[in-house]
Amino acid sequence: MKQKYFYTTLLLFILFSFGALAQESRGISGAAKEPIEGLNIYPNPVSGGRIYVTTKYGQPKEVDIFDVLGKKVVSATLSGKELNINDLTPGVYIIKIREGDATATRKLIVK
Repeated sequence: MKQKYFYTTLLLFILFSFGALAQESRGISGAAKEPIEGLNIYPNPVSGGRIYVTTKYGQPKEVDIFDVLGKKVVSATLSGKELNINDLTPGVYIIKIREGDATATRKLIVK
């Protein structure tokens, strides 16, 4: 049973990752999006319940975190760099960050 769950989760993650990469490079509207300069998300994998999101310009950021099924589990606006993710269960997530007109999507692992 555990092995079946693992393979199902892995397959869904792979499919979702390809979709997220396609959206990152083209955007939802189909137009090319600017990347976020100097984007750094750490620590990844996360074990302390907090992540830090920094960029070159340090502007306010809209952050959304999705589970492997595509359900939004966290939505926040950061004026600083720290985001509390204590409520997330261990697993693999997709984090989407918007700063001005720039957008980036990355994989986030919570231990």
